[in-house]
Amino acid sequence: MIRAFLRRLRRDHRGVTIVEFAIVTPVLLTLLMGAFDLIYQTYVQNVLDGAMYKAGRDSALENNAASAAAMDAKVIGMVSAVGSGMTFQPMRRSYSSYLLAKPENFTDKNGNGVRDPGECYDDVNGNKQWDADPGRVQTQGGANDVTRYTMTVTYQRLFPVAGLLGMPTTQTISAETFLKNQPYRTQTVQPIESICT
Repeated sequence: MIRAFLRRLRRDHRGVTIVEFAIVTPVLLTLLMGAFDLIYQTYVQNVLDGAMYKAGRDSALENNAASAAAMDAKVIGMVSAVGSGMTFQPMRRSYSSYLLAKPENFTDKNGNGVRDPGECYDDVNGNKQWDADPGRVQTQGGANDVTRYTMTVTYQRLFPVAGLLGMPTTQTISAETFLKNQPYRTQTVQPIESICT
C-alpha cells in the first residue's frame, strides 16, 4: 500500500507549476525592481542634464546670468517635477577663461605626475598655492568670466532592492555645464604668476 502510494506520488505532476512559480517569482521581482530603479535613475539624470543645458543656454541671453538663485530655482523646478523629496546642492566655480578650468600647470621635475614641493607652478587664482581646481568657489564670476555650474541631486530610491543588497537607500546624481557671462563691463583678469616653492 505504501509502495503503491509512493509510486503514484512520484508520477503525479499536479502542483509542480505552483512550486516553480514560488521559486522563480522572488528572483524575477527582484530583477524587475532593480531594472526599474536603474531606469528611473537614468530618467532623472536625463532630466537634470536637460535642465543644466537649458540653464547654460539661458545664461547666454542678456540679464539671465545675473541671478544665480533664479537659475538654481529653474533647474530645481524642472527636476522636482519628476519626483518628491529630492535635495539639491548647487556649486559654482568661476574662471577667467575656458582654458583655465583645469589644474594649474606645474613643472614636473621628477616625472611622477604629481606636483611636489619645490616644483614651479602657475598661480592662476593668486592664492599662492597650487590648486587642482583653481576656480573661485561659489561665485558666478564677473564680466566675461566662465562659470562651471554643477547641481547635485539626492533622492530616495523607488524600490527597496538596494537596501536588501547592502547599498544605500538614497541615490546621488550630478550634472554640470559651463556658463559664459556677458561682457557687460571690462573683465578683471588675475595676472598669472609663476611660483617655485
